[in-house]
Amino acid sequence: MATSEEEVTLLGVVGSPFLHRVQIALKLKGVEYKYLEDDLNNKSDLLLKYNPVYKMIPVLVHNERPISESRVIVEYIDDTWKHNPILPSDPYQRALARFWAKFIDDKCVAPAAKSISIVAIDEKEKEKAKEELFEGLKFLENELKEKYFGGEEIGFVDIAAVFIPIIQEIAGFQLFTSDNFPKLFKWSQDFHNHPVVNQIMPPKDQLFAYFKARAQSLAAKKKN
Repeated sequence: MATSEEEVTLLGVVGSPFLHRVQIALKLKGVEYKYLEDDLNNKSDLLLKYNPVYKMIPVLVHNERPISESRVIVEYIDDTWKHNPILPSDPYQRALARFWAKFIDDKCVAPAAKSISIVAIDEKEKEKAKEELFEGLKFLENELKEKYFGGEEIGFVDIAAVFIPIIQEIAGFQLFTSDNFPKLFKWSQDFHNHPVVNQIMPPKDQLFAYFKARAQSLAAKKKN
């Protein structure tokens, strides 16, 4: 656990799955931290100071040293606080976990951002994104061999996959069921009901608020 000599601060926006990845990792490790809420449409000076490259949340600040990008932050947390490991100890299994976590961002998160109903894009493009998302979910369905991607306990890939039940929650369509993706469906229930995850996940209105603000932020960037 974090000692009194350590200062851990987390910058984020409630409703962001990227933030929730980090919060789950910190909770699993029992690390105490100070949380600072930011605003996607009016970014704080602190966020711009600690993440001048991407100017995005989440940012973890450990003893005045900032780390950004959620997957990188989760790895840093796992390397810094050794108990309750998140990544496998075996090098090959660690590499596989990193591969599937990146796969989730590239093949599930990216198309999901286009396919969910609150993102205003061309309907043909939205349908194409939905097809890409379902294709990604098929790979994950086949990869899931045990209760969690990490085995009997939550691991790195499960934390990365926090997006999946969130997408199911806010999508304007039925993403997966016990019929089309039985293993993922069961995983999403077990994952969401995990005592750590259940404490972290916000209500649906906060999820909608985040994705709406995210869409507005992206639209503003395109205009500029």
